Order: sequence, then C-alpha cells, then structure tokens
Amino acid sequence: QVQLVESGGGLVQPGGSLRLSCAASGRIFSINVMDWYRQAPGKERELVSQINNKGMANYADSVKGRFTISRDNTKNTGYLQMNSLRFEDTAVYYCHAVVQGADRRYFDVWGQGTLVTVSS
Repeated sequence: QVQLVESGGGLVQPGGSLRLSCAASGRIFSINVMDWYRQAPGKERELVSQINNKGMANYADSVKGRFTISRDNTKNTGYLQMNSLRFEDTAVYYCHAVVQGADRRYFDVWGQGTLVTVSS
C-alpha cells in the first residue's frame, strides 16, 4: 500500500513563505505525476501545481511566480515552496500522485491534507 503524508502547513502572515512537503511511502517502483491541490472553505478543490517525472511543471495562474513545485525522486518526496503568500491562499493543501507500485500496478494516491492559513 502506498501512502502520501504532507507536512509544512501552518499560520503565516501575508507576504510570508511556507514550504510544504509530500513524502510517499510503501512499495514504490516509481512516481509519475505529483500534484498539489487546495480547497478553501466553501470552494471547490483546485489544482495548484503539477510536476511530472521529468521535472516539467505547470502552475495555476493565481500562483505563477510565487509558488515553486519540485521533487526529489531519490526520496520519493515532493515539495511546494510558497512565497509572497496572500489571504486568498488560505486553504487545505492536498498532495496527489500517480504511483507505480513494486508490482507495476498504478495507484492514484491522495494525502490527508495540510492547512495553510494566511492571516495578519
């Protein structure tokens, strides 16, 4: 069984920074795509950023130039560096990945979420 565990959320003032981590564990052969989604209170879950296994990334327009996604394939871990945080970035952030297990089957895996609160 493959699991994703996020960390790094918390309370930050506007203009501040946070770095989220997403660690995959289990019998993993490879990780294809890693994504970060977020869901603000009363809103739909939205895709924030995505990175493939070649390191190619894309971002939602709302975070371009402020957030940076990355991954360390040797550690099966993904990261989301968030700078210049705004009130509207407040949300629960979820890590998602398409993982190929040791048996070569593919799994669609979600983390439990980590809360990011931007407040003065």
